[in-house]
Amino acid sequence: MRMNKSEGPGEMDLRPLSARSVVLSLLLGTHPPELPVRDLLRAVEPLGVAGSTLRAALSRMVAAGDLRSTDAVYRLSDRLLERQRRQDIAVHPETRPWGGDWEMTVVTATGRGPAERAELRGKLTALRLAELREGVWLRPANLLRPRPDELGAVARHFTTRPEESARQLAVNLWPLESWAKTAEALLARIDATADRPADRFTVLAAVVRHLLADPVLPPELLPADWPGPTLRAEYTARRRELIAAVLGNPT
Repeated sequence: MRMNKSEGPGEMDLRPLSARSVVLSLLLGTHPPELPVRDLLRAVEPLGVAGSTLRAALSRMVAAGDLRSTDAVYRLSDRLLERQRRQDIAVHPETRPWGGDWEMTVVTATGRGPAERAELRGKLTALRLAELREGVWLRPANLLRPRPDELGAVARHFTTRPEESARQLAVNLWPLESWAKTAEALLARIDATADRPADRFTVLAAVVRHLLADPVLPPELLPADWPGPTLRAEYTARRRELIAAVLGNPT
């Protein structure tokens, strides 16, 4: 039985953000995802990015297809709008009451190369499925989200119920203790960076990456004092405060 990989207990990916990462983080958290260059210049200064560095990054990002620019307003390209959608879902997943059923996706396609297999694994992981064994993925059927249409050509989907304890199965499939410890460490870091905008921005970016790995299990299958809802609430509130401080208006 395989377990979804996660950071070790209490580990956090707090790498410093590049100018490109700062711009993307600002736009990914803004609705609609567009900002005038004057607002970007004002926003990045307290985050440690110089104006010349920002302008160079914006030019490279437009050339690379990350951004589109019209009349000095920069917005996410169409391909990055999907990333924003995934981030929004990670922060605010849509769920339904759980009745005990599990989703199961069985990969039926064969003869795929390493790149195709890696791409498929990424799509299944993004659906918050966990791999029971090679080609067999499952999760509790409490999560509402569309499946990519292209999955129909390579996999079949079922509804099932395990004979073993559902809670034990969840423990075997996801590193819940490790995820919770990292979430608690991130919450502590958020509090510790209240007066350091650049550091708080870095921590909040790490929170988003961590929320993408939250399996969003039904409460019945989670340990006591699961920190997922608290981490989401803190992220939402502190990001709003930070964006209001650097841009002058909440998002």
